[in-house]
Amino acid sequence: MTSDPPSLLRLNKHLALHLGVSRREADNLIDQRKVTINGQPATLGARFCEGDKIIVNGKELIAKVEYQYIALNKPLGYVCSRKQQGDSPTIYELLPESLHNLKPVGRLDRDTSGIILLTNDGNFAYQMTHPSFYKVKVYNVRLEENLAPLHQQMISDYGVKLEDGPSKLQLERMNDTDRKSWIVTMHEGRNRQIRRTFGSLGYTVNKLHRTNFGNYALGDIQSGKFEVVGSR
Repeated sequence: MTSDPPSLLRLNKHLALHLGVSRREADNLIDQRKVTINGQPATLGARFCEGDKIIVNGKELIAKVEYQYIALNKPLGYVCSRKQQGDSPTIYELLPESLHNLKPVGRLDRDTSGIILLTNDGNFAYQMTHPSFYKVKVYNVRLEENLAPLHQQMISDYGVKLEDGPSKLQLERMNDTDRKSWIVTMHEGRNRQIRRTFGSLGYTVNKLHRTNFGNYALGDIQSGKFEVVGSR
């Protein structure tokens, strides 16, 4: 009796799982000839068998990695990077060392607080951040001064022109007592887009706090704390 042939596994999917990158990024590594299988340069679309020796940038991939997903309530003053920027601490100082392999899904700047997702699932990160997947983000915004009704209409109905294209946001008043506090809903994720949108009309954003990202909500996660979540 002959044994069944070994099953072939997709190399880019394997790299994405182990390295926490998207399959597109994995393909780039392969295309740049940074990946070998049993000593031979890998090619795009390559497959491999269990037991094959895969090396990326001179390091062998050996351990099987399980997908992990966490939601962190990022406080003000922290940066979403592995290296400290000036006096600003990184979000990894809030996490146990066992989670330091996870990468942020998108970014929140130093002066923005709220929900940030981290994972080692590159495809999940890609689907959460690429504009084609249309993920809703919700923020609580506090302006330095009242937003004029005309400017509210401009932002919500027509959008304002920024240097990287038009910006249209959905605005909802947080309360009836003033026009400084707003709930902002958006489907894009351009760099500092909310601050730049209000800034183009002469307003300063004093507070920016993200409460929702796609199907994920901050809920009762306390500032500086995290929860393990699943892929949705």
